[in-house]
Amino acid sequence: MEKEKKVAFVTLGCKVNQYETNAMAQKLIDAGYKIVEYGASPDIYIINTCTVTNMSDRKSRQMLRKAKDNNPNSKIIAVGCYVQVAKEEIEKIKEVDVILGNEEKKDIVKYCNELLDEEKENTEKVKDISNIKEFSEFGEIIYTEKTRAVIKVQDGCDNFCSYCIIPYARGRIRSRKPENVINEIKKIAKKGIKEVVITGIHIASYGRDFEEEYKLIDLLEEINKIEGIKRIRLGSIEPLLITEEFVKRLTKLEKICEHFHLSLQSGNDDTLKRMNRKYTTSQFKEIVKILKAAYPNSNLTTDIIVGFPGETEEEFKKTYQFLQEIKFYKMHIFQYSPRKGTIAAKMPNQISPEIKEERSKKLIELSDKNEEEYNKKYVGKNIEVLWEEEKNGISKGHTSNYILVESNEKKDENKLEEVKVKTANPHYITT
Repeated sequence: MEKEKKVAFVTLGCKVNQYETNAMAQKLIDAGYKIVEYGASPDIYIINTCTVTNMSDRKSRQMLRKAKDNNPNSKIIAVGCYVQVAKEEIEKIKEVDVILGNEEKKDIVKYCNELLDEEKENTEKVKDISNIKEFSEFGEIIYTEKTRAVIKVQDGCDNFCSYCIIPYARGRIRSRKPENVINEIKKIAKKGIKEVVITGIHIASYGRDFEEEYKLIDLLEEINKIEGIKRIRLGSIEPLLITEEFVKRLTKLEKICEHFHLSLQSGNDDTLKRMNRKYTTSQFKEIVKILKAAYPNSNLTTDIIVGFPGETEEEFKKTYQFLQEIKFYKMHIFQYSPRKGTIAAKMPNQISPEIKEERSKKLIELSDKNEEEYNKKYVGKNIEVLWEEEKNGISKGHTSNYILVESNEKKDENKLEEVKVKTANPHYITT
């Protein structure tokens, strides 16, 4: 009897990476492999790497080495964005057996089979991602979380923000065919999964590469019709996607979650210009106004980079004041780190780590304050929760506008339930 082949995944970075991990897992399951937990002594570790920051690179290297320490007899495959832009650095990590770029993920079964064939030599395949013109299909994915499925609809980015390495790791924009997205979600709905998260590298550009006009809102309207799906959550979106026309059509879709992650990056126009962002703070303010008028209870979150090259104290103050005015529910704060190969890495007036840390702390405090104030508004009110997991006697789930809810009562996973809020905390509410 043939020995069962076991694979464990480690996924770093964004929801697109999570989708692609699920896609690779699905292919391996179909080929007879068993997906196991990290500590279960697998035959192969697949480390799906991230390169969005220097910290991401460091974590990717650490996980590649740590996997071998965990099981010295295992084989190690490095895949993903860090591999795509820093192949030479991965080659120096002796623990790694196979090096694969983003485009090679769809052929993971082939590379795993070759790796377990003792006669085969180690493999290194990293295509030039900039030459890839069409969306690479993995096939329909059924391997997903119990209550929420991440659906990748788009890849690549054409914006080339001055700080960002992702266009070099992911290539130019490529949109997935609408019929493939719809078919995948229909199959996921039949599994009983109620929520889908629509994600990509730059989903605002969805459909821009099609010959016939077809936009993200057209796709969302089709997804909204799928029976069994109760919630449609949008991943990170470029602010300029939000127009009066877009929101007018969006409000007609009853399944859309009232949570919008608008990637701002800075609240100062001069900094935004150096970042090569395509909007101003006044445009952003108008975008928020449009959303709030349509969705009064919407939850707005964002990303902010502090310590971008040339960011003066005055520029940071303007960012702080702007963020106070917008009052995001939650802000993900990143300290700028130079990415080799980007324009910003060569800019003068790089900011010291001490100043970055100080500014980061101030914005994190503001974010926590906003989150707690927002949560307190729900005390005594009824809200609908999708319960996701139960751990150590605590059940956890999220509202449509993405507030974390906890309960001491045991709740059934994947159940939508209306509950009354008892208390509010900085990062969650309780029932």
